Amino acid sequence: MKFQCSACGLRLNSNHFKYQEAKKLQLTSICDQCLQRGAKAADFGNVPIAIFAQGLLYGFVGRDNEDQELNFLVHSKDKRKRYESFIQDYDSNELAQQQLNRQEFNQALIASEVGKIEFIPQLNLTFAENLNKLGLNVDFRLNEVDFIDRERIRAKYHYRCQYCGRRGHSVDHKHPVSLSHNNDFDNLILSCQECNRIKSNMPYELFIKLNAQIAQLNQKLVKYENALATFSGEFEQRRRSIAATMHLKGVVNDSELTQMRKQNKKLQDAIDSLSSDYDELRKLREQHFNVGWKLLKENAKEDII
Repeated sequence: MKFQCSACGLRLNSNHFKYQEAKKLQLTSICDQCLQRGAKAADFGNVPIAIFAQGLLYGFVGRDNEDQELNFLVHSKDKRKRYESFIQDYDSNELAQQQLNRQEFNQALIASEVGKIEFIPQLNLTFAENLNKLGLNVDFRLNEVDFIDRERIRAKYHYRCQYCGRRGHSVDHKHPVSLSHNNDFDNLILSCQECNRIKSNMPYELFIKLNAQIAQLNQKLVKYENALATFSGEFEQRRRSIAATMHLKGVVNDSELTQMRKQNKKLQDAIDSLSSDYDELRKLREQHFNVGWKLLKENAKEDII
């Protein structure tokens, strides 16, 4: 859930608007960044947050009414979008949060918003590049594994993904390096790029549990991959044969070439159909992991915000 801050105008996750006072959870009309800037929540109204707080019996800090025309600190919608995207990157990056506390992160944003730092996060830059230009440093190289160890892992597992069984070249950390900082050999395993991307920072035990539930689906994926490799290899061989025949005959079109092209067209149609089925199965598998991961994180939350 997201709310719009009545001071800066940014639409942020609801966590940016809550704080604990004594044993009572309270929501504020402005975000934590603006509070850190020195703005007072009691000076601003925020109807959606006030109604939300009332419905869930939370406290609310803010005015009862809201100005018709809010004068946001960040005037431009484009600039707000860029700040929002950058903050979301930080909120979802455990490695950055471990090395950079929120107060320091907020302070750099505040300096950017008021012009003390002459840089606004760019959508076409990576999170690391935006951090660096704001004077913030995070070491994203904690998962560096040297070339020899990578080759040892690939040879050990015969270039096969240990999760789904397809061909793999990606050396993966079983326990996410962002949490464990563990580059030891026994924490490394081989995966395909797809499994590596899906697993991301998911706990190893959860990924293995979810993966075990779809063993038959994984077997189908291996068959699809093998079939596509066979079809694609045959297609390329036939394509080269057409090119060689054209060169030897010195013509572009004749009955033999036409027949060869028709056969290759049928082969391409079969490849396209197989690829479509394969992609649907891959999407279904990714959805399975995403739902399982989201459910675990949702169950771990103490409240709905």
